[in-house]
Amino acid sequence: MRYAVSHATTLEYAAPVQLAQFNVRLRPASWPGQQVSDYALALDPGPAQVTDGDGGYYVNETRFSLREPISRLRIDSRFVVEREALPFYVTAASGPVLSDLRERAMRLPDLSALGPASYIFASPLAAPERDIALWSSGFLSDAMPVMEAGRALMTAIHDQFAYDSGATAADTPPIEAFHARHGVCQDFSHIMIIAARAHGIPAAYVSGYLRTLPPPGQARLVGVDAMHAWVNLWCGEELGWVGFDPTNAILADTDHVFIGMGRDYSDVAPLDGTFRGSSQQTMLFSVDVAPLD
Repeated sequence: MRYAVSHATTLEYAAPVQLAQFNVRLRPASWPGQQVSDYALALDPGPAQVTDGDGGYYVNETRFSLREPISRLRIDSRFVVEREALPFYVTAASGPVLSDLRERAMRLPDLSALGPASYIFASPLAAPERDIALWSSGFLSDAMPVMEAGRALMTAIHDQFAYDSGATAADTPPIEAFHARHGVCQDFSHIMIIAARAHGIPAAYVSGYLRTLPPPGQARLVGVDAMHAWVNLWCGEELGWVGFDPTNAILADTDHVFIGMGRDYSDVAPLDGTFRGSSQQTMLFSVDVAPLD
């Protein structure tokens, strides 16, 4: 599948802000089965300085600063992406059993941003939670192959939790969403990461996009898509990282567009920054994932 992806963000401030510096993480990182072309980022007003680099984990980061006071900022990201289907050997695989996985990850001599050892331990938004570990112990065991465990975990979240776009905010602790049994893709991904790590599975938070389909008989609307989150589990040396989407109980495949991955949302947030001035702001966004095939 080929898609044209566009993402427009508008920030409006109650009063002009000064010395603004922002980090944008919207340029897709390289990923197997995904080819990206024609990436462009437009900023209005134009920044005084722009630098591109990595965001510390497996994510591209554009940093920019503005010298003049601003009351409005517009960020437009566009690219074309081609997604290949998951190979059969991945969808049909079992992978190592959980009792072996942690040790195998720690032995692997990979200190890169994709090294599994970086995704075993606690992170700022995915600290260990006893209640989540006990809950997941009801259907995960040390003798279970990792692919089976990943499917069981994402299915349990999908079946036991309700999607509710108004239930949580970006800073809601995962344990609150867990006890409430509702949330959004960010909450479900953090819960899955905490549960997976409790059983020795290296787990990463993935930021990206998901192709959405209109209800039967209705026209496809432009600009109503959104960013999405899912979980990458390290499934051994042969399989590597495999994407599991607990919001939809499916493996990440041709409908998923990969942007970047980190330990949790804080590593891959699409936009953050600092400024001097009023903290009252409004954020508006429009996302479109348009099939080209």
